[in-house]
Amino acid sequence: MLQWCMNDAVKLLLVFIAIMILLRKKLNIGLVMFIAAAVLILLYKMPLEKIWDTFRMTVMDPVTFKLILALSFIRIFEMVLREHRVLARMMDTVKAVFQNRKIVTISMPLLIGLMPSVGGAYFSAPMVAETTNDTRMSPEEKGFINYWFRHPWEYVLPLYPGILLAAAITKIQLYDLILANSAYAALLVITGFMFAMHGLRGGTVAEKRMSVRGIWSFAPIVSVLLLVMLFRIELHYALIAVVLFLFFFYRYRAKNILATFRYGFSLDVIVLILGVMFFKEAMENSGAVRNLSQFFLGENIPVFPILFLLPFISGMLTGITVGFVGSTFPLLISLTGNTSVAAISFAFASGLIGVLLSPVHVCLILTKEYFKADLWKMYRMMVPAGVIVFAGAVVEYLVLK
Repeated sequence: MLQWCMNDAVKLLLVFIAIMILLRKKLNIGLVMFIAAAVLILLYKMPLEKIWDTFRMTVMDPVTFKLILALSFIRIFEMVLREHRVLARMMDTVKAVFQNRKIVTISMPLLIGLMPSVGGAYFSAPMVAETTNDTRMSPEEKGFINYWFRHPWEYVLPLYPGILLAAAITKIQLYDLILANSAYAALLVITGFMFAMHGLRGGTVAEKRMSVRGIWSFAPIVSVLLLVMLFRIELHYALIAVVLFLFFFYRYRAKNILATFRYGFSLDVIVLILGVMFFKEAMENSGAVRNLSQFFLGENIPVFPILFLLPFISGMLTGITVGFVGSTFPLLISLTGNTSVAAISFAFASGLIGVLLSPVHVCLILTKEYFKADLWKMYRMMVPAGVIVFAGAVVEYLVLK
């Protein structure tokens, strides 16, 4: 069984080495994911029937369709707001209210992070770019800020399906799990300040005073947030509704609408989503994650490393919170018999750190692409920040236990 696991580990290591090398070559990230999936298929010698099923599931998966719609309409939404200087007025208003450079910079990722959507990182990226365009901040630091500061909510916000699923599987009260996870959310914010924005000192000088027009500039984004959070409308539907209203409000003609749709539904976005989803399906159909999980179960490895390793590895492989919760939490319960808040909260923290560091996390991919950042240089900030969050999780686990 050890040899079996080592084979899986070596295969997955080769796949991720291929991903990192191709990303260093500045290839389109969607194409990289297709190549990685092809490598996975070859290593696991998947039969043609299974390959076809993997492709069919990718194309037919409603999540694929929703992601393409959401990301495309986010691009359209951002284009409309940019053309009419709505983003600039939002930044002017935030500067007038807070007058603190760092708070202004992180405010948009935090605000947009309230929306439990994969495309949210692409939503806040232009706002981070807008408020840092007069600085010497590197694309990697801007990317880190946009990426890192939108994710504290995933530890504590019930709108995110991961924490809801964790509470449901483990039968832990949602309130108790949120309370235990609050420390990790705080650490994520703290480490964001620790590893970024050192060049942003002092306050901001508001070029304009706060105005009614400036306050109204937030209406499109607030409308999307309310539709998603209050009325529980899916993000792509909310975006479609708000974009259609903006077309009407700004009196767009047919040729202008066509131009925005050409910009929004770009080939890069479609290839990106199809590539990531195809890789995800290939991971599941190859049996790689399942094999590693069964190895940990069969080798009588102590509870503590299992609580870390299973969720962390699954999070790294899938880049999705629901993925590591759904695939490993039932195993953790059956293996350890431990459904204490201490154990489950620690496992959740470990899995989400894996998700945040995963090179296939869509938010990370989108952020990297928007800022044209070097992923390796972003990891120089992300890895030590993740280690600090993990250290905090270890301390909390020992205290609660």
